[in-house]
Amino acid sequence: MRPRPRGCTFASSGDDAHAIEFHERLGFVRTTETPLRRHENGETVEFRAVETSDAAPPDKVLVRLDLGPPRAWPGTETILTAGPSISAREASYVWDAARTGWNHHWADYIKRFEKAFAEYVGTRYALGFSSCTGALHLALLAVGVGPGDEVIVPDITWVASANAVAYTGATPVFADVQLDTWCLDPAAVEAAISPRTKAIVPVHLYGHPTDMNAILGIARRHGLRVIEDAAPAIGAECHGRRVGGFGDFGAFSFQGAKLLVTGEGGMLVTDDDELYKRVYTLWDQGRTPGTFWIGAQGWKYKMANVQAALGLGQIERIAELIEAKRRIFDWYACGLAGIPGIHLNHEASWARSIYWMTSIRLDESLDLARDALRTRLAERKIDTRPVFPTISQYPIWPRRQPPCPTATRIAERSINLPSGVCLTRQQVDYVCAALADELRKG
Repeated sequence: MRPRPRGCTFASSGDDAHAIEFHERLGFVRTTETPLRRHENGETVEFRAVETSDAAPPDKVLVRLDLGPPRAWPGTETILTAGPSISAREASYVWDAARTGWNHHWADYIKRFEKAFAEYVGTRYALGFSSCTGALHLALLAVGVGPGDEVIVPDITWVASANAVAYTGATPVFADVQLDTWCLDPAAVEAAISPRTKAIVPVHLYGHPTDMNAILGIARRHGLRVIEDAAPAIGAECHGRRVGGFGDFGAFSFQGAKLLVTGEGGMLVTDDDELYKRVYTLWDQGRTPGTFWIGAQGWKYKMANVQAALGLGQIERIAELIEAKRRIFDWYACGLAGIPGIHLNHEASWARSIYWMTSIRLDESLDLARDALRTRLAERKIDTRPVFPTISQYPIWPRRQPPCPTATRIAERSINLPSGVCLTRQQVDYVCAALADELRKG
């Protein structure tokens, strides 16, 4: 990253006035102001410093700005847990889709978004959906999951990972996670396999990848399908490969709190020709291509063209967005270093996390309860989220099972800190100082 400039000079009028305002928002302060007088000599125009005897208002003022001392966040506005970055690129694409994306052009941006997404993940196919949940549902159906089958899901994830299994009539079976990655524990997966197990749904939780090499090894030994729930992890890497392209399918989310947003929406990717044909038919209402003949049961999970226009702009900026998230995590790691009782969710040696959420786990040695800490932070205008509970304990599943121990430990003691992609260093420093202060109080 280029070093921040220490000083700069602008005129006070015209476009420079906007530049002055921009730099003042970044923490620069005015140090000198030099009044200027316009002088013309034929076709030549120049500005000189106003003579001391010249009492008339100057034609321009040359303003010198220098980098001021670091500013503390005032704590007057709530620092939100999530929030997107939307640029003029996305706005122009959406405007164009709204103006021209009809009739023969109804899918122009959908096709462009799907193509760009597949190229980024490294798969042959990508198919736009109205949600990641719908993508998971049809992926499970396409690999043959149905009533009587079991599908292994981590015990700490958003409910959609298991709901998609239930939609097929199959039973979700919950496996424990690892304490360092918060993702599926391969040993727990192996122990959860039964004669009815049909598939595994690893979740790349909060932007950190599951160890897919280990999961794929288990799947191959037992003849199981793998559907990656990469909802919050676009761009995360496992052993040098981007997630989503390891399993039979990979599903992603563009819900408004995610790194890459379209408001709502999802994407399903695969490398398998036959699986793509199957899922496309399910996605297209079971229609015979090019006709209105319905030859199979289908669903309506399509993405809108206007959504895809927003998504295209976002995927074209994905490297910038990921680096912003990783920079925010580094700020937290610096600000929380040395504070006892806090465990940050650092990436594993074989992984590259996108740190969609910077999360902390409170050590059991601390007397302060997780929810009490969240309440105190809210009083300081800091928005946080509790990490997902152990979803095996929801009363909606056809089979009850005890909560998994490591997932329970994480769920009861962990918090998502403010992680919106547009956070400033001042905001992160404020959160770190507040955390340190509240933990000292106990």
